[in-house]
Amino acid sequence: MNTTIDLEALLRRLHLPTVRRLYSELAQRAEKEEMGYRDYLAILVAEEVAHRSQTRIQRAVRRAKFPFLKTIEEFDFTFQNSVRLSLLGSYLGPELVTEGRGVIFTGPTGTGKTSLSIAIAYRAIQNGFEALFTTAAELIDELQQATHQGRLRQGLTKFTHPHLLVVDEVGYLVHPVDAANVLFQVVNERYLKRRPMIFTTNKPVEAWGKVLHDPDLAEAILDRALERGRVIEMRGPSYRTRHLPSKTRVPTPQGDRTPLGGIPVGPAAAGPRPGPGERGSSPSPALLEGARISGKAAPEYLELADASLLQLLSAPLEPLSQGPGEMMSVSGMGGLSPTSALIVGFILGACTFAASRAISKAVRARQPAG
Repeated sequence: MNTTIDLEALLRRLHLPTVRRLYSELAQRAEKEEMGYRDYLAILVAEEVAHRSQTRIQRAVRRAKFPFLKTIEEFDFTFQNSVRLSLLGSYLGPELVTEGRGVIFTGPTGTGKTSLSIAIAYRAIQNGFEALFTTAAELIDELQQATHQGRLRQGLTKFTHPHLLVVDEVGYLVHPVDAANVLFQVVNERYLKRRPMIFTTNKPVEAWGKVLHDPDLAEAILDRALERGRVIEMRGPSYRTRHLPSKTRVPTPQGDRTPLGGIPVGPAAAGPRPGPGERGSSPSPALLEGARISGKAAPEYLELADASLLQLLSAPLEPLSQGPGEMMSVSGMGGLSPTSALIVGFILGACTFAASRAISKAVRARQPAG
């Protein structure tokens, strides 16, 4: 007795869409290649399992609410060399979830903290677990609203149910005063269920008490998060600005490098260094002016021109006082007694005599020998 079996209907009833899509095409291939029944069935089942796994991952990624997708294979460990792939071995396997491990990534912005946490969470999804990504500001704000509406327990379920929770940007924004209260409830419940957490922050963990406005609760949060976890510090330049030219830092000059007479000194004066096989540029006249054969630097004072020296020598000196015992006015100062005027006149006279000797020596030095 021949009976016709509606294979399409049976496969649809068993929810085997991939087998239903491939069995006919694979049957023709099996006849050509003389494939056995077992191999034919194994290929169909493997295709169905692979399709279901891919579909599950896609759904889990959508539920995880990643801001972007980054895999561990795509992470640039050559640029961010403060962390090694071997250091993350235990966080890329099923033991991350089964053993309830955790990690806190700290460091400045752009060092890959968020990308690495997403890559670890995506690997957990590939290992068959659920993950959720959120920022600290979103988590605290949502639980605050749930508290005000009297549904805190329902609000906590969203953050305590997934196998892995990623809390991004702790301390980036200013958190409200009760931030530690709501965050502690999430951390404590996940700790009791041995469910791992990943935190990223630009603040050192020692500053979380100030960030969360409660040092005691911050210490309790870190105590639970790190019992089966660790802190990984990420250093280096920002990956986002890697396309920009590196900023050249001029080393702090040693000694007195004050420019003399407007002539540049230091690296700026030397100009670009010649390359291999090239000759350096000749010094500019401005740099050679005032130089000495001995190689000593030019004097730190500016010499007066010849005309200025002659004018200074030929100019008569103004009297310091009108006469003995008379009041004297110096630069607009008030009247002085005769004794004070005598002392000031003596000091100014001595200064004038010293200045005259210095000017005379400068004039003689400029005259040619012989």
